[in-house]
Amino acid sequence: MTTELTALFEAAKAAQARAYAPYSRFQVGAALRTASGAVHAGCNVENAAYPVGACAEAGALSAMVLAGDRAVVEVLVIGDGPELCTPCGACRQRLREFGASDMLIHVAGPEGVRRSFALGELLPHSFGPDNLS
Repeated sequence: MTTELTALFEAAKAAQARAYAPYSRFQVGAALRTASGAVHAGCNVENAAYPVGACAEAGALSAMVLAGDRAVVEVLVIGDGPELCTPCGACRQRLREFGASDMLIHVAGPEGVRRSFALGELLPHSFGPDNLS
C-alpha cells in the first residue's frame, strides 16, 4: 500500500472501532482524502428508530465540509465479514456530490484493501452537480 492509502486505512480502521452499532452490530469506518491532502474519517451511528442513522461515509463527508474542504479524491471504507462492504446507494450519491466518476473507492476488511473501484463503476451514469450547471 502507498503511504496515502495506508493513512486512509488507519483512519478508517480507527473510526470503525468507535462506531455505534448496537442494533446491527456491524461497525463501519470510512476515511476520505481531499484535493488539499487532508484526511477525514467517519463511522456509522445507529439509532433506536432503526433504520434511522448515519453511514460512515456520511460522517466523513460531514467532517470534511466542516473543515472547509469540498473535493474528495479517494475514499476507503472498512467493514468486517467475508463480503465487500461497498458504500450503500445513498452514500454513492453523497460521494458523487464531492467527487468525480474516476474517484477511487477502496473497500477493505481487517486484513487490508480487498478491492478498488472507480465511483463510476459503482454509480454509472450518475446525476451530479454538473447536471445542474
